Amino acid sequence: MTQPYYDLDVRPVLRDGGEPFSLIMQAVSALAPGQSLRLFATFKPLPLFQVLGARGFDASAREIGNGDWEVIFTPSGAAAEAEQRTAMADQSGDAWPAPVDELDNRDLEPPEPMVKTLEGVEALQPGQTIAALLPREPVFLFEELEARGHSWRGQMEPEGHFRVVIRAGNPQR
Repeated sequence: MTQPYYDLDVRPVLRDGGEPFSLIMQAVSALAPGQSLRLFATFKPLPLFQVLGARGFDASAREIGNGDWEVIFTPSGAAAEAEQRTAMADQSGDAWPAPVDELDNRDLEPPEPMVKTLEGVEALQPGQTIAALLPREPVFLFEELEARGHSWRGQMEPEGHFRVVIRAGNPQR
C-alpha cells in the first residue's frame, strides 16, 4: 500500500516575503520511509531539486495555475551517492589554501548571510579562500557562486549550522 503524500504549502510564506527552506527541511525530516513530499510553491523551486536530490529524492513538477507549482519529491534510494556529490561542489581533489577570513553570518536575517558572504568572496584574489558559517544550507548562494566562477565545499555542522569554504575564481593553472 502506498503512503499518502506529506503535503506542504509554502505559498503563504513566500507571498509574505519569508524563506520557507527550514519548513521544507523539517517536512523532509518528518517523512516516513518511502513517503513522498508534495510541495506547493509560487515558483518552480529549481535550487530545491538539487538539495533534495542530494538527499535521495527525485522531483517532478507541474504548474498548477497563476504561477503556482506543485512539486512532488519521491525517494529514489540513491541518497548516499547523491549527498556526497552535492556536499562538495569542487571535486578536483586538489588542496585548497587556508581561508583568509572566517565570516560568522549565523545571526543575520535573509538575505544578509548571502550578501555578506558574496561581499567577502568578491574581495578575494583568484585562488584565495574564505569560510562562512551560515544558519542553514545556502542553496541560492551555491548557484550564485557557481554562476560567478567560484568553487565551494560545505557541510552541515553538528551544531546545526552550515559551514562553507569558497575558493575565488578559477586560479590560473
